[in-house]
Amino acid sequence: MKFWSTGTYGVQAPLTDEAVRDAEKILGVRLPEALLELLRVQNGGIVVRERSAFPTAEPTSWASDHVPFDSVMGIGRVPRTLSLLDTPYLVGEWGLPSPVVLLTGDGHTWVALDYRECGPEGEPSVVWLDAELETESPLAPDLRSFLAGLVPAEDFD
Repeated sequence: MKFWSTGTYGVQAPLTDEAVRDAEKILGVRLPEALLELLRVQNGGIVVRERSAFPTAEPTSWASDHVPFDSVMGIGRVPRTLSLLDTPYLVGEWGLPSPVVLLTGDGHTWVALDYRECGPEGEPSVVWLDAELETESPLAPDLRSFLAGLVPAEDFD
């Protein structure tokens, strides 16, 4: 199934092995292969409508039954475009737990890879973080499971 939408919003330069090594050094973690597979196709950007939300069993600050997933940050330094490389700054700015790697969000809320349980070399779970309410909700045990569970946002009221 297609993952990336058309357009250049949020898209970084094509991903290189060197950029991955640099990112992992900056972030202090090993990025999951499921993420690198996506970013090798397109290095960040908008997600197709058919995969723009993740259902939740428990209510979150966003909705009673889902969280949004409309874009993914890539790895790079395109001006005025957020990148996975901005995670350390954003974690400090918004008072988020660490170590995490932010995948998408608006400052107030984020979908992130959570390395707190698995350690920097492990397979991170996926978590919803609300900076204002200082709450978090587990979403999936790993990124591959999270990606497999994505559905259209239109499926929800």
